[in-house]
Amino acid sequence: MNFSDERNLASYFIIFAVLVITGLVLWNTSLFLQRLKKDETIKVQVWAQSFKALSSSGLDGSTDINLDEYLELSNLINSSNNTIPTIITNSNRDFIKDAEGNIDALSTLNLPEDITEEELADYLEQMKSENEPIALDLQGTVQYVYYGNSSILQKLKYYPIAIALIIFLLIGVIYFFFTTSKASEQNKLWAGMAKETAHQIGTPLSSLVGWNEILKVENVNPEYIVEIEKDISRLKVITERFSKIGSIPKLEEVDIVAETKEAYTYLQSRSSKLINFSLNLPEESIPVHLNSQLYSWTIENLVKNAIDAMRGKGDLNIELSQDSKRVFIRITDTGKGIPKSKFTKIFEPGYTSKTRGWGLGLSLAKRIIEDYHSGKIKVLRSEIGKGTTFQITLSKSESPIIT
Repeated sequence: MNFSDERNLASYFIIFAVLVITGLVLWNTSLFLQRLKKDETIKVQVWAQSFKALSSSGLDGSTDINLDEYLELSNLINSSNNTIPTIITNSNRDFIKDAEGNIDALSTLNLPEDITEEELADYLEQMKSENEPIALDLQGTVQYVYYGNSSILQKLKYYPIAIALIIFLLIGVIYFFFTTSKASEQNKLWAGMAKETAHQIGTPLSSLVGWNEILKVENVNPEYIVEIEKDISRLKVITERFSKIGSIPKLEEVDIVAETKEAYTYLQSRSSKLINFSLNLPEESIPVHLNSQLYSWTIENLVKNAIDAMRGKGDLNIELSQDSKRVFIRITDTGKGIPKSKFTKIFEPGYTSKTRGWGLGLSLAKRIIEDYHSGKIKVLRSEIGKGTTFQITLSKSESPIIT
């Protein structure tokens, strides 16, 4: 088992442990709420039965009881419930009114004093949905005690939701940490491979330069020498590109029109004659802060990707346009197209639709444009069987290029 596997196992274990702890917390919270609700129900039942006993024995004349003691006991019973909202109705489930037709204050507990009859009706409907009423038989007269959840219980109902949100936020943080850590490790790996590749190319490249000088002495056809020098120059550019991976490149103000045309010319001369290249560029220069080598590498990756999508035959167009602050480079092919669900995924390192390939071209292009040039690269549009258009967006420089 390698380090990466161990780290993945650790991340899965942490997430599993967090989920288990979350489940236990929510389960115990649920038990606590159920117990609290049961205790409140018992409290209301005791209060109702005490009210019934007091009402049955104190006012019918069958039992002698001191009025002061009766009132004191009545107040004690009422004060025993100071948190649970309660409404007492008559046998017709109507509110008990006093002689003047107002709602009797004694028939409601723990509700606002200035509550209206309409608001009281709403409270009653809510209580009916929360708990079953308690029926009181007061010497043949039936009354019903409706009660709701206390303010404490109402607030605690949202406690599990808050706990769950906090736990899932914690899981998100853990997942983000491991994801970014993995991405950072991959970036270091690609950077190390790129620098090692540049180092390995350096030795045979120096040898090729020497052999080219020998060919010049041997009076070889000058056209061959020119082409060899072009390829040697190209190898130097590739070496410099790879050596820049993992470090911050230097940006210079250049004419992006000229840079795009140069990349286009090189690719056209070294591509299949079955590819119909076309180029649409504005007449004037457009200043942009660029690293020319990395920009040409991006265009090269996009063009090669388009040629692969067309299987070496089709139309390929490079177009450059602008607005007041930005410049847009669009590369359009007539290839197989890309499903909309893959518009973002194709830029991920390692993703490829080809049987051979490492899936690094588009991810490198994205990194060069977005990380190094603060631009944007995306699939502008694509249609299966008809082709794809990639778009690069870069910010223009404020100062014009002087030629």
